[in-house]
Amino acid sequence: MNNRKTTVNRSKRLAAKEKKIRILAGAALAVIAVVITVVLLTCGKKEEYRSLYGLPDYVTEDYITVNQYSRPKIPLEQVNAIVIHYVGNPGTSAQANRNYFDGLSKQSGEGATYASSNFIVGLNGEVLAVVPISEIAYASNNRNSDTISIETCHPDETGKFTDETYTSLTELTAWLCVRYGLSSEDVIRHYDVTGKLCPLYFVEHEDAWTAFKADVQTAIDRLTAQAQTTQAED
Repeated sequence: MNNRKTTVNRSKRLAAKEKKIRILAGAALAVIAVVITVVLLTCGKKEEYRSLYGLPDYVTEDYITVNQYSRPKIPLEQVNAIVIHYVGNPGTSAQANRNYFDGLSKQSGEGATYASSNFIVGLNGEVLAVVPISEIAYASNNRNSDTISIETCHPDETGKFTDETYTSLTELTAWLCVRYGLSSEDVIRHYDVTGKLCPLYFVEHEDAWTAFKADVQTAIDRLTAQAQTTQAED
């Protein structure tokens, strides 16, 4: 009789212990599931980036070091035109040209080079902002003080841009025109400032330059219409 009672009690204790283990295991699995969910949501959530200068999200801001040769940090107090340039160094990337401008800060002595640009458009259509639009860049000679400059990469000696480069250049130029209340008539070449053959393809092919300005104006009209629609909806 006692043996039977002992066996029953042992069975009850084992059952209670197993139940407790199942409850603890279930709680542990629930905690693990919550942790995994939080991690996945955190990893999947991208932190929203806002440009200090209100630039479009396709522009990467990679500003060069403040220095006397390429980024003197002189305020750009007015913008009356957008100046288009070409880098003149076939096959080089936007990043390589950005790094060249940044490297000018290490100069010393006589014969120093002064050069930079507000933007550089790369061979694959990437856009780098390298001098803030609130500052002058050393790109357009006597028009540095009232213009924003765009350097443009090209694959070969002709200076003709890739389709990706052309598209990004058009969009960026139009965006800048809208921002500063300009039209395509305010888009000029380095050539129009100094007579330098820059951007080469647009100097040697006047029809291509005319077509580019027409594409810029089309983009300006589209961006303006989009802005008006957004304002109306708000």
